[in-house]
This record gives sequence, structure tokens and C-alpha cells, in this order.
Amino acid sequence: MKKYFAECIGTFVLTLLGCGTAMFLGCNTPAGVVGTAIAFGLTVVAMAYTIGNISGCHINPAITFAVALSGRMSWKDACGYWCGQLIGGIIAGAILLLLTKVVAAPDLTGGLGTNGVANAGGIGGALLVEFIATFIFVLVVLGATDAKLGAGKPAGLAIGLTLILVHLVCINLTGTSVNPARSIGPALFNGGESLANVWVFILAPMAGAALSALVWKCLAKE
Repeated sequence: MKKYFAECIGTFVLTLLGCGTAMFLGCNTPAGVVGTAIAFGLTVVAMAYTIGNISGCHINPAITFAVALSGRMSWKDACGYWCGQLIGGIIAGAILLLLTKVVAAPDLTGGLGTNGVANAGGIGGALLVEFIATFIFVLVVLGATDAKLGAGKPAGLAIGLTLILVHLVCINLTGTSVNPARSIGPALFNGGESLANVWVFILAPMAGAALSALVWKCLAKE
């Protein structure tokens, strides 16, 4: 149970700080894009060294899916992780909305930092962007944390830096999800197109993660 709670806390912090930075800096300037990318990446690094020894710090349903597919955890634990991650993302979405209503914090994204499909050319483009981005990101996660071939303690840094890179490329296309929990939480409270299209940011990351599990299995095979 402690592992699931850790995943809830980690996902909450990631969604709150990452999406919060996007909201308050905006993503329509280079500074806003870079700042948001760094916020997501640094949060992952911070959480990796905070809860990594408790839950492994997935804080992302797509990572949990790939880890389970790779046989590194049970599906029972995967379900517990998913529950914790979704709860954490939803709580963060609620607080982001509260910040805009109670303390009148600016939302320069106009949507609680939610993801969108328009700038990627529509649903098809968004699916492709998120699929590729998640594949790359989760492949690094699997490689960096591999018991035999991984990076050991520096893995959290490698993962966080990769998340920064992925955000730099994809923020102006989809807002960068690569994480269903991060997308679902804010979308639930923003509603509208964000909620209508949130399935894109569930399906594509999970599919990309599945491919990364297959590819890493091939790469790590002796």
C-alpha cells in the first residue's frame, strides 16, 4: 500500500508543478516552453530521489505498463500503481483549478495545462507525436533502470533529462503528455475539447510504452 501512496504523491507533484509552470509561464514563448520542459524534468528527478526506493517512481501509467509487460512487476501491483497515479493527477487538477479561482492565479495556457490535438494537425498527428515521444521516453526509463544494464543511482537524472528533451520537441505540438495521469487530471476539470480528446493521451502513450517494452526486451536479450 505504501508503494501506491508514493505513486499518488509523486504523480500529484509532477502534475501540479509541471502543469502549474505551463499555466503561469505560458507556452507561447521560447522562455515558457523551456521553463515548462525543465519543470517537468526536474520534478521527475526530485521525485526519483524521494520515492524511488519506495515505488521505483513510475508516476506515469505508461511506465508502469511497460514495466509490467517487461515482467519486472506483477499486474496486481500495476493496478495499484495506476490507481495511485490517477488519484494523484486528479487531485493536482483540482488544485490547479482552485488556484485560478481562489487566488486568481493566471492560466496562460487557457486550459489548466491540458493537452491538445490542434497544433499537431488533429487527432492523427497527436497520436503519432505522443506515440513516438512516449516510446523514446519509456525506452530510456527501461534501459536506465535495468537491473543488469542500467545506470544505477544516476538513472533518475537520465530520465528527467530525457523528459525535458521530449517536452522541448512536443510542447508546441500537443502540450506533451507521454503520461495519461498527467493528462486526465487537468482535463477532468477543464472539460470541453480537453476532456473529449483525452483518450488520445491515454491510448498513444500506452501504445508507445508497449513498443518500448518489446524493443528493450530485444536489446537486452543475451
